[in-house]
Amino acid sequence: MPPPTILVDADACPVKDEIYKVAWRHEVPVKVVSNSRLRVPEHPLIERVVVSDGFDAADDWIAEAADAASVVITADILLADRALKAGAIVLGPNGKPFTTASIGPAIATRAIMADLRAGMDGRTGGPPPFSKADRSQFLQALDAALVRLKRG
Repeated sequence: MPPPTILVDADACPVKDEIYKVAWRHEVPVKVVSNSRLRVPEHPLIERVVVSDGFDAADDWIAEAADAASVVITADILLADRALKAGAIVLGPNGKPFTTASIGPAIATRAIMADLRAGMDGRTGGPPPFSKADRSQFLQALDAALVRLKRG
């Protein structure tokens, strides 16, 4: 099996610094994928991938690059589904894993919420604020995923 790689859906990712720290500790390469040029550390393990600003261009790039040796970091449920189908481990920025068992209900909930938002003229509260506990849970989940991949 090839060595692990972390693929980051970076445009709205709140845990990039945490990803870099865990990647450096495990000596795992990171591909930071976005539609625009983001600042990333100058480090041999960190690669900035800037894709076109076409709709879903970053998602398409990540889905094509994902495989059984990948950890994909995204909050995008549809990208999570594509990455899971490619065999990747998929984590949300809060550390919650997307799994083959959880992705179907997540997609259904996403559709229901889209319908509710449409009926409320966009007047919704939005997601809860990102917390220290979310950040801590993410660090633990990413570390565990990399250990699992390295063990095969």
